[in-house]
Amino acid sequence: MKELASVLEIPGVWRGLVNQRVQALPTGHAGLDALLPGGGLPCGALTEVLHAKPGVGELSLILPIMARLTQGGSRAVLMAPPYIPYAPALAQAGVVLPRLVVMQPPSQDEVPWAFEQSLHAGVFGMVVAWGQRTTSEALLRLQRAAENANSMGILMRPLSAAAQASHAALRLCLRPTANGTDVEILKCRGGRTGQHWLLAA
Repeated sequence: MKELASVLEIPGVWRGLVNQRVQALPTGHAGLDALLPGGGLPCGALTEVLHAKPGVGELSLILPIMARLTQGGSRAVLMAPPYIPYAPALAQAGVVLPRLVVMQPPSQDEVPWAFEQSLHAGVFGMVVAWGQRTTSEALLRLQRAAENANSMGILMRPLSAAAQASHAALRLCLRPTANGTDVEILKCRGGRTGQHWLLAA
């Protein structure tokens, strides 16, 4: 029994139905937090947000938690955003702009590397990147880097990536609807999949 307990302590080991405590930060969306283990996005882990197209609500989903982190003194990164971030809107959402870094790697092929290095740096509480091409091996490295740095890594990817296996601790799928954006939990370490929550427009 002691051997099993020691194995279950290893990050990344699938625990099936074993109860586990997940360290998380509230997203600021009470309905979504109620569906997630720990009541929010996992800390020291990679979260994937899959979307039909950029601008369907992926930034609105994470703005409250980004505001909370920067207000608490942490730095955050927006890497390769598809649109130029609008500073007044970020500030209105509570993000402390001097603690926000916007990076534009030379090409999409360099996003996974730059993302991983930002996590390894250990100076960012949250690293958010928009990536088009990411391999399974790169996802594993990102998950491990987030664990080692105890940082929150969030990777925005096209909806087509849902067919690819992923090492991320949490995978959310965003689809626009007439009333807002449907958020589906595709993968959730320590929680239930297939649950839905509506991000109001």
